[in-house]
Amino acid sequence: MSKTSLVPSEGEDMDSFHVRNTYAQLDISGVKGDGYEEGVERTRARIGDSRASQLNAEAALGDGTEKTKELDPKEAQLLAVVDRYGFFSSPSHDRLMLLPSAPLLRHLDSVHGGPKNAPVSGTSLKTLPPPQLPLKETSRIGKWERMLHPSKPDPGGTLVWSIRSAKEHKLSERTYKGVPDRWRNAAWELLLSRFTAQHTLPFNQAQMSLAKLAQDYSDVLDKPSNYDIQIDLDVPRTISGHVMFRTRYGAGQRSLFHVLHCFSLRCEKCGYVQGMGPIAATLLCYFTPEQVYASLVRLHDAYGMHDIFSPGFPGLLEAIYVQERILEQLMPHVYKAFKTHMISTTSYATKWYITLFANSVPFQTQLRLWDAFFLDGEDVFIAVAVAIVWVFRDQITSAAANFETILSLLSSFFVPEDENSLLSWVEKALNDQRLRSSMAQWRKDWHALVAGGKDGDALL
Repeated sequence: MSKTSLVPSEGEDMDSFHVRNTYAQLDISGVKGDGYEEGVERTRARIGDSRASQLNAEAALGDGTEKTKELDPKEAQLLAVVDRYGFFSSPSHDRLMLLPSAPLLRHLDSVHGGPKNAPVSGTSLKTLPPPQLPLKETSRIGKWERMLHPSKPDPGGTLVWSIRSAKEHKLSERTYKGVPDRWRNAAWELLLSRFTAQHTLPFNQAQMSLAKLAQDYSDVLDKPSNYDIQIDLDVPRTISGHVMFRTRYGAGQRSLFHVLHCFSLRCEKCGYVQGMGPIAATLLCYFTPEQVYASLVRLHDAYGMHDIFSPGFPGLLEAIYVQERILEQLMPHVYKAFKTHMISTTSYATKWYITLFANSVPFQTQLRLWDAFFLDGEDVFIAVAVAIVWVFRDQITSAAANFETILSLLSSFFVPEDENSLLSWVEKALNDQRLRSSMAQWRKDWHALVAGGKDGDALL
């Protein structure tokens, strides 16, 4: 951030300026122990007036060379225990629930209710299993190396990848099998740019290029936002178990603040909502801040996230309407159980759609779901939501089930027994052209209900 951020804008709230000013100053100096120390709070709670508080705050400032030095022994010790994705501690969750694979062996089709004496709960887990290197990761790295080839860098200098024409037919299959982690940066940029181009009018495509969006990011970096205080409140509690975001005002937290700050200025209607944080933080694990901003804009414009984040969350309600139509048509007994027990879909599925499952499944599973989402768009998460209900349909329709048991079950943190089974089920569901056609029609039906003012009674 440039030094113009050190000057308040006309009419800017001074608390908001204090936040922006603090991040600007720390961009210059950095902070000591970035990645392994807790850091010192400077905005959510002001530094105290005592001499001890002042000295403590000064001691935590870096000298601008923090990330250019050899690893501190404490940093090396911490990095030795982080998992393959950079988490030094597993996020804690109240209800860890196994998502068994057996129900996913049957493809989505019309089913009746399960046995009336079925248990009402699933298999609980005491701890979150550590992520494992996928068995075929090495061979898939080679396949992606042979499938992609580098194009010329974009005007901003970012290397852009393309698919070899002879391998084009392999893209979908290999994406659903899981993008190798070392290829996610290239693959996600490729998938995002392709999908955006397919869903953007030709005269707008130049505005969605990586170089243009990176320039847009730079242009608004120094402008004040009405959301800066709220963003600052949310930054330190966003995937704080990750090494990038551990230290208060470390490089990761500063990047997250800047990205959310700039994105909050992109759309007056959406502004900033809390669900944007986990999405941006996940993207920062693979992209530069400029690329993350560009990705958020593409998600907003091409993937329907504008309607997810807009006041009233109209895109969320649309997705839920489509989800409910699938349940009503293919799992009528489950739909009836929801109706009988007066369980609204919004009560358990809202967080799924708002955060793109960022807080509902392990990080490794989330990445797999995002691989598919960047390829195929918003229908992916509807299919994932239906998959979860499909897996637990017997518990939902059990004679002993009630409001509390069903809602508790579906509000769990789901740990797939086998990610491949889950992604394969989702892929097969979305390859059903009759279902996809119905989903498109249900979206039109929802818009007609909204236009006619009849949407209020259309959801459970």
